[in-house]
Amino acid sequence: MSEFKVGDIITGKVAGIQGYGAFVALDDKTQGLVHISEIHHGFVKDVHEFLEVGQEVKVKILEINNETNKISLSIRATEEAPAKAKQESKRPQQQQMSSGPDEGFNTLRDKLQEWVDKADK
Repeated sequence: MSEFKVGDIITGKVAGIQGYGAFVALDDKTQGLVHISEIHHGFVKDVHEFLEVGQEVKVKILEINNETNKISLSIRATEEAPAKAKQESKRPQQQQMSSGPDEGFNTLRDKLQEWVDKADK
């Protein structure tokens, strides 16, 4: 396992698929796990929609735990994020919050004074 380092990007072969992710063989002796959240940018409901056993994939090594001999991998980290996701991540937090979800809070803000007035009567 010492030949691999965190940050390495290598080609492996999908060796098995579970509901929580996919096991990828990095060589004849070493496997790592690509968690379902690291398979694709965006939501992944079923790993089988993106991967199949025997498929070659490019993975990035995220973590190596020498005590448990486990390697965490990511396919997503080897791909460029979609333009929409990149654009949203560059916007300031305040702007992201003001589009959409705040509309419900405005209604509550408007109603608050009305409720306070009724409670005072």
